[in-house]
Amino acid sequence: MARAATTSDTFNAIAEPQRRDILALLREGEWPVTDLAERLGMSQPRASKHLRVLREVGLVRVREAGKQRLYGLDARGLRPIHEWVGGFERFWNESFDRLDTYVQELKQTQQEE
Repeated sequence: MARAATTSDTFNAIAEPQRRDILALLREGEWPVTDLAERLGMSQPRASKHLRVLREVGLVRVREAGKQRLYGLDARGLRPIHEWVGGFERFWNESFDRLDTYVQELKQTQQEE
């Protein structure tokens, strides 16, 4: 099966580490592309390309501020990721519960020895 284009799927869009870095910076607030690029050590055209992909999947919004374009996080676009990861919560909770039971049993055995 062919892989979905990064511009049509949130999961594929955030598979790129530099895009995740951009999203992490945008949690702090709005940034112009030049500042984002400088902070992340990439060229402005490369940062613009990543921002375009993130905008197209609904993770980034852009706002005009005079001559600047400010990019900000649109966390609503992360809902599919949150819902998918949330499906594993029961698995992890049960795993940690089993681990806790095992550790308690080990402690009890050590105290009895």
